[in-house]
Amino acid sequence: MTEPMTFRQRLDAVLRTRDVKQVQDFLIAEDQWSADTPEDPELAMWMMIAGSATLKDLHAQAREWLVTHDREEEADVILGRHASTGKGPAQKRGGRLQNTNQNKKYKK
Repeated sequence: MTEPMTFRQRLDAVLRTRDVKQVQDFLIAEDQWSADTPEDPELAMWMMIAGSATLKDLHAQAREWLVTHDREEEADVILGRHASTGKGPAQKRGGRLQNTNQNKKYKK
């Protein structure tokens, strides 16, 4: 017997269609969105595609959509610069990963 699909699997299947109406209908039916949210469902769809590890084959298309709709900064944050320039987030900051917690002292 096969396991039922998880919410994430079902969402990724609907996102793979790249059909804004199907994505919107699915998320409304799942009680994740209401009929009037989000304000820009197409943007939300492409952001979810960009953020899905299982939809890597659609990441270049998501980056292209985001960049052509003045959302390059969001594309860079979600996907990293490596998809378009060969440089990842570490290279953007001078080649070193930055640890924001390195100077914190922890109490036992």
